[in-house]
Amino acid sequence: MSSTKYILGLFADPDELMHGIDTLQKNSVPIYDVFTPMPIHGIEKKLGIKDSRLGYAAFMFGCLGGTTIFSMAYFMLVHDWPMNIGGKPAFAVPDLIPITFEWTVLFTAFGMTLTFFYATHLFPGRTPRVMDYRATDDRFVIAIDAKGNIPHDDITNLLKEAGAVEVKHNDRKYVSYE
Repeated sequence: MSSTKYILGLFADPDELMHGIDTLQKNSVPIYDVFTPMPIHGIEKKLGIKDSRLGYAAFMFGCLGGTTIFSMAYFMLVHDWPMNIGGKPAFAVPDLIPITFEWTVLFTAFGMTLTFFYATHLFPGRTPRVMDYRATDDRFVIAIDAKGNIPHDDITNLLKEAGAVEVKHNDRKYVSYE
């Protein structure tokens, strides 16, 4: 059994990469991931990637922040330390609008940062994981899981026919920087 985990097709041009994706999909070859040095319009749709749900998380963090400060202010102004200042109400909502807005933005910002780090596994201080160094510079890479039922030679030939400049067989998942 081969020790190859991933077959990488390296392309020099984004149009060739898109053609390579089409070729692989027509031949029912499952694509593990695609790495590009720049955003490519339409690649998410072609790969079948769903829209991000981070917007829902942002909304929930904002609601949590607004509810937290509103509850804290209510407790402090009404129950914990009520003060009668000129007969005005102890809990006047218009007075709380600025601080509620600030806490909503604060919770959303910190919550989204933590959610993004959790979802992408990009915690601060972690070494980056890349399959090929040139994917961050000048090459467009299609990674194919080599554990499938399709012979490696067939995948290699499909990638070369689609315009791959180079085809590599990786024996490990990621290249380390050490």
